Amino acid sequence: MRVVLQRVSFGRVSVAGQPIAEIGPGAVILLGVGPEDGEEQARYLAEKIANLRIFEDEQGKINRSLLEVSGSAIVVSQFTLYADTHKGRRPSFTDAASPELARPLVERFADLLRAQGVPTQTGEFGAHMLVEIVNDGPVTIWMER
Repeated sequence: MRVVLQRVSFGRVSVAGQPIAEIGPGAVILLGVGPEDGEEQARYLAEKIANLRIFEDEQGKINRSLLEVSGSAIVVSQFTLYADTHKGRRPSFTDAASPELARPLVERFADLLRAQGVPTQTGEFGAHMLVEIVNDGPVTIWMER
C-alpha cells in the first residue's frame, strides 16, 4: 500500500458537483493499493497514521498525533500512486491492484482507522472526484508498506 498523507486545515471531496466528504483540521489520505496488499498492510498503516506525530504542540513542535488533536480524516482511493513512468509518455498502471481487490481493502483501511478512534470519511471508489486540500504547513508525507 502507498499513502500520500497531507495534514490539512480543510478537506473536501465532491462527486458530480456534490460534496460527499468534508473535514476541518486533520488529514487527507490518498491511498493506493498494490496487488500483493492485504489486511497486514492496512492494519499497519491505519495504526501508524492515527498515531503519527504530525501536528504542532503548544511549543510549536510537530509532536502531536491525529488522535491527540481530535482530527478527522478523509480516505481517497488513488490507484495512480502506482503509476510507472519509466517508458514512454503515458503512465502505466499495471502495478495497481484490480478494483476487485482494491475496493474492499480501501474500505477495510477506513474501518481500521475508525477503530483507532479517528473520525473517517471516504471518497467514492472509482468515481471522478474533485479533492480540495488546504495543506497545513505544508506537511505531506509519503508512506509505503
